[in-house]
Amino acid sequence: MATLSLHPDRLFPTDPTVRHIARELYQHIKNLPIVSPHGHTDPAWFATNAPFANPAELLIIPDHYVFRMLYSQGVTLEQLGIPRRDGSAVETDPRKIWHHLARNYHLFRGTPSRMWLDWVFAEVFGIDVRLEANTADHYYDIINAALATPSFRPRALFEKFNIEVIATTESPLDELKHHRALRASEWKGRVITAYRPDIVVDPETQNFAENLIQFGKLSGEDVSTYAGYLRAHRNRRAYFREAGATSSDHGHPSAFTANLSASECETLYQRVRHGRATSAEDAELFRGQMLTEMARMSIEDGMVLQIHPGVYRSHNLTVLEKFGRDKGADIPLTTNYVHALKPLLDAYGSDPRLTIILFTLDETAYSRELAPLAGHYPALRLGPPWWFHDSPEGMRRFREQVTETGGFYNTVGFNDDTRAFFSIPARHDVARRMDCAFLARLVSEHRMELDEAHEVAHALTYDLVKAAYKL
Repeated sequence: MATLSLHPDRLFPTDPTVRHIARELYQHIKNLPIVSPHGHTDPAWFATNAPFANPAELLIIPDHYVFRMLYSQGVTLEQLGIPRRDGSAVETDPRKIWHHLARNYHLFRGTPSRMWLDWVFAEVFGIDVRLEANTADHYYDIINAALATPSFRPRALFEKFNIEVIATTESPLDELKHHRALRASEWKGRVITAYRPDIVVDPETQNFAENLIQFGKLSGEDVSTYAGYLRAHRNRRAYFREAGATSSDHGHPSAFTANLSASECETLYQRVRHGRATSAEDAELFRGQMLTEMARMSIEDGMVLQIHPGVYRSHNLTVLEKFGRDKGADIPLTTNYVHALKPLLDAYGSDPRLTIILFTLDETAYSRELAPLAGHYPALRLGPPWWFHDSPEGMRRFREQVTETGGFYNTVGFNDDTRAFFSIPARHDVARRMDCAFLARLVSEHRMELDEAHEVAHALTYDLVKAAYKL
């Protein structure tokens, strides 16, 4: 059997001098608490504290990074136990599902998923042989036995992973019952929500008209008018803030914003609210107007505005129809920020009460658009490399292209953006190592003093994310 071991100098520079500096920086920040302000873990895990069912339910079924790679090589989602929308049969034997991963684990060589999973296997479960077909059952038995113990319950792991605070993400139609249960419990772990209103903001969302009706009922507002619709948002935002929310989260197709007059907004809203005969132009205009409205509301209530545009959601129509959204078929798009954000920035970009955190999957925008924008407008901060660029190379490119114009302090540290709970400490460790590697290079080139690098490393790991998200 091939051994599994994690090299202590992984991801550090190969030059001995620079590596030594990176090691020193890392030693001072590696054990700082994890602040996870943007993610998609299930609040029910922490509210109920029920044990995780089995290795497949833990590490494969909720993680589209894992199953999209297997799907790309011919393993069907049915074989991986991904539930179908029509309720028809899929594989239910978790050991068989696990064997699909083990037989195909070589597919993940060189990917971030391989690093994250190996970290979980070695650091969390203490496994010292490599995952492959002939070790599949060995892995399964060790992980399955561990999950049955109290130390592997969600709350115990939250504490073991040294998580200070974690934000989940819920729609405005969510009644937040798990968050209410957590707040009523005696457990001290801090789990907060984030307001994700896409399903009542994007007219192209399936069941948009029905969503608006439910939105009105939950908020107690008449959403037949634009003014009532905005009051409904304010109502639900206040409800989310009671559950700890400090941010809203907006996954629009583009970064387009608009700033229409009140009468134009009412006319546009009446065109889109019934969810039928909506043109693509009207849908884009309404989404753009709502980003500006959300910025205005953020100034009122203090919530941070997160915008992560530029994704063609559910590109694979067959997968969408059979399995629904968020099944690994989202593809990056070219994104314009300079022109798209101007209406919003003209209105509020210089307001110090507003924080807008921008994410991108279009790396060509880093040095050309995003860093110059964030390096000027007081309201703007740059989110970390996200999704497809949550990788060593992506992190390195981000720092190289953003720092020279935007600096370190117009960024917001790191967030993991994950549904896979066990990968959270693994992802944060990668980010910490890569930031230390980047800072070590600046020190070795005499572009920064070592004491300054220590301060920046601490800021990138802990201080900036807490400040940006008001945590």
